Amino acid sequence: MRALEFLRPAKNVPTTWWSAEDPWTLKPRISTTILLIIGLIIFGAGDAVLISARLGNTPWTVLAEGIAKNLDLSIGKATFLVSFLVLLIWIPLKEKPGIGTILNAILIAATIEIMLPILPTPQIFAMQILQVLTGIILVAIGSGLYLTANLGPGPRDGTMTGLTKVTGIPIGRVRSGIEIFVIAIGWILGGKFGIGTILFAILIGPCVAICLNLAGRLGKPSDD
Repeated sequence: MRALEFLRPAKNVPTTWWSAEDPWTLKPRISTTILLIIGLIIFGAGDAVLISARLGNTPWTVLAEGIAKNLDLSIGKATFLVSFLVLLIWIPLKEKPGIGTILNAILIAATIEIMLPILPTPQIFAMQILQVLTGIILVAIGSGLYLTANLGPGPRDGTMTGLTKVTGIPIGRVRSGIEIFVIAIGWILGGKFGIGTILFAILIGPCVAICLNLAGRLGKPSDD
């Protein structure tokens, strides 16, 4: 049973050998920066795979696609625009960005921009579902790497935690409220909402938890 411990829900983000001691350091270790970048690229690739499946996007990409259609932008550029606008919300929330926050906004959008034109768009439903599941797994792996790098939260995560601090509302309710709001606005603007969105909402939490547990086990600091 110990071999399956990584399947248990993650209670927190584990500390690994690549985790930064100070989330707001301006001079992180090279290994930490590299794994952060790899994680964000994998995250962006997963998002692009989900988009190309055409069964519904992640909540924030529903919003980005809706904005893209109305402003005649690519989804990658709209994703960056959304990240920038979300960071503006940090000002009244008094949240502090880190290197990971800035790289999150840039690299995920850039990866979507580069990968989306070259990814397949399956016509068979079973292949579309497989592509959605692949995208969810990639997003979870990317999340596990960038979260354990501990170089500052992503724009959306920081907004969620900031609102929790200001309002006192539990973080789960804040996250649900934000995602329902962005899906609604994105759908009104023409973003794609579908079974892929629902599968993402159901599976991403457990998948990220598994990836965090694996990162904690495989990346356990040598001095522990």
